[in-house]
Amino acid sequence: MTKSTRVVIVGGGLEGLAAAWSLAERGESDVLVLERHTLCSGMTGKSSGIVRCHYGVRSLAAMAWHGVQVFSAAEEIFGTDIGFRQTGYIVGVGANNVAPMTANTEMHRDLGIPVESLDADEVAHIWPGIALDDFAAFAYEPLGGHGDAYMTGMAYAAQARRLGVRIRQAAEVTALLQRGNGEVYGVVLADGSEIHADTVVLATGAWSPTLGATAGIDIPVRVQRESILLVDQGTPTPDVPTFSDLVNLQYLRREPNGDLLVGNSDHSTPEWADPDTYSNRAGDDVVAAAIGKLDRLLPHMPDPRLASSYAGCYDVTPDYNPIIGPSPAPGLFLLVGFSGHGYKISPAVGRLAADLLLDGISGTPEVDGDDFRFSRFEEGEPLASLRPYAGAGEMR
Repeated sequence: MTKSTRVVIVGGGLEGLAAAWSLAERGESDVLVLERHTLCSGMTGKSSGIVRCHYGVRSLAAMAWHGVQVFSAAEEIFGTDIGFRQTGYIVGVGANNVAPMTANTEMHRDLGIPVESLDADEVAHIWPGIALDDFAAFAYEPLGGHGDAYMTGMAYAAQARRLGVRIRQAAEVTALLQRGNGEVYGVVLADGSEIHADTVVLATGAWSPTLGATAGIDIPVRVQRESILLVDQGTPTPDVPTFSDLVNLQYLRREPNGDLLVGNSDHSTPEWADPDTYSNRAGDDVVAAAIGKLDRLLPHMPDPRLASSYAGCYDVTPDYNPIIGPSPAPGLFLLVGFSGHGYKISPAVGRLAADLLLDGISGTPEVDGDDFRFSRFEEGEPLASLRPYAGAGEMR
């Protein structure tokens, strides 16, 4: 059996659903989303949901700022709660990173992003019990915070459906269909059926290299496993801002039940993994290292204990930034390699994808679509911050 559609999006996670929603918003509703399991059942559900605009890449900062504005208006846009909590976001750096922080916050202000410089006393007032002797400077985004990637993805899906997008779950794509001239014209499903399309959008994250290979495309994405700890401090964590510690290379945010979510910001020795077989708990060595860093930052926790842990995988590119745009094969568009940035920028990813697919160019002056082109790696022009932070350059 063969069916046809204008656009088929492979992958019903956050980015694929954002693209479907944005295409429909622009009037292109002949869109079919194919998800091999259930919507947002892949790495979307593992996201820690940090919302911040603090990037050294201008396009990423602008995309994150668009995300903040969409998340802040979620009830109006989607008619539902997406789990966004505007707690604020603080990033702290040591003396070696004061200059990049100053330059980056100036760029953020130029983009219209609300950001303030705080001193240690001000941070201690809004984050009780935190030890700040290691830090030399802080930037504060009052509109940042954290959200729920699963709830957000489902809101994108619901809005896309209202606008006419079709979504199929339990529809595993096993291969891309390709003509002799290299053009991709559809997909093959596990049941042997085919779906033909003018454009195939690959939004399969950590699984994208396998599907890309069926069309001879070597997608430069590797799978990096990362663990998350949930720590009970002994008393519920107060309602504090998300905190990015670029001295000890960790980040913290409060969970709804008062536990502290602790994530890793040190990607100097990545753990490569298979997205289908990795362990879903933090190893003892990871726990020991994370607790040691957390103890340094919060030395007065009343009765800390590890409540639980889990792990997820980033789909990382060589420069830790996404690929958004046409692939070398005509007819195949890539939304892959989000490298941990995906949640906060997802509304802008959808908008950029729709602009590139329908117009061939970004419709947002502050976001250069060329930044995310596939060919940048082959050209020796990776996307990188002009003002990187020592020790944390991969994620900034």
